Amino acid sequence: MNDAWSACKNILCIRADNMGDVLMSSPAIRALKQHTGAKITLLTSCMGSPIAGYLADIDEVISINLPWVQSKEALASNTFLEVLNRLRGFNFDAAVIFSVYSQNILPSALLTFLANIPLRLAYCRENPYELLTHWVPDEEPYTLVKHQVQRDMDLISSIGVKAESDIIELTLPAQSAGTLREKLLQRKLNEKPWVVLHAGVSELKRQYPEHLWVEAAKGLISQTGYNIILTGSKFEKRLTQRLAAAIGNEAHAAGGLFSLSEFCTLVKQAPLVLSVNTGTIHVAAATKTPQVVLYAKTNPQHFPWKGRGKVLCFDVLPDLKSKNEVIRYVDKVWSKEVTPAVDPSLIVAHALDILKGNIKLIPQMPKEFLPEHLPPFQSREF
Repeated sequence: MNDAWSACKNILCIRADNMGDVLMSSPAIRALKQHTGAKITLLTSCMGSPIAGYLADIDEVISINLPWVQSKEALASNTFLEVLNRLRGFNFDAAVIFSVYSQNILPSALLTFLANIPLRLAYCRENPYELLTHWVPDEEPYTLVKHQVQRDMDLISSIGVKAESDIIELTLPAQSAGTLREKLLQRKLNEKPWVVLHAGVSELKRQYPEHLWVEAAKGLISQTGYNIILTGSKFEKRLTQRLAAAIGNEAHAAGGLFSLSEFCTLVKQAPLVLSVNTGTIHVAAATKTPQVVLYAKTNPQHFPWKGRGKVLCFDVLPDLKSKNEVIRYVDKVWSKEVTPAVDPSLIVAHALDILKGNIKLIPQMPKEFLPEHLPPFQSREF
């Protein structure tokens, strides 16, 4: 390991994104902890911070919505200096900035520079000069594409930190199983076998149409007799209620019902999870729960890592596609063939197969992005 980094006792990790992003960075964070023995502080968004409490290698969390990372409530400009002063007060030895290839890390690098953090590591497409002390040129996505977990582990390997395990692990409080059981008993949800359906999305472009969810749920119920537990945050309560009303008596709206630890425990206990590409699929992967994922073609890096089950991809509607030029490039590579919304009968077929015990490992990313399928890099003239 790099001598300067091996001496670190107080490291800041920045992953200012959502819950699933924090989970995908956790194997790299764990490796940092194991190799240095340092105190690990995670700076993340209000959306990402709740899951950090169930990652054993994170000692402290700073919850901030940075204005250069997408969030529902960004940091106000007049509080930026307060955040900066707060970071200075921690006296960090080093900072590691984890990022998606489509993000510009320079604002985060500037933040760590101004916070007087001596060692600063990140991928960066541009030359960051003095903003980073340890710069890894970012080749993604033009010459290669890696899964996010691998990308983050490769970042820390540049300073000599080799991960002993690449598994995402959650440490859930023991009492969560008890409080979850009580809630299930109160609603008589333990009387029949059940599966979890999580339809909520953090971005509209990932949404699978509600009427198709209803059709899939009805088909699964008719062929199995299972109940459906419709999970979601308190902000998705109405969504779960609409779906339950349309599906019928075997569907139960549970939006806002469970705490995060109870939700993770519910996923862990489920024989099957149906969801979209959001934090739920990474929780299911971490708990080794079989799943059928409706995956909007947004970022091929974020398939459920080491997950089991099936991923069914579909195109993002043209008017919802990103304006980010890096993402638009990836979309052109990935979307050579139009992939319409997944037929509900296909969801039911794969769900039935999984419930019968026919469970396969999910690939790290779509076959289109395996190295032999990547197009050669083409320079652009300006």
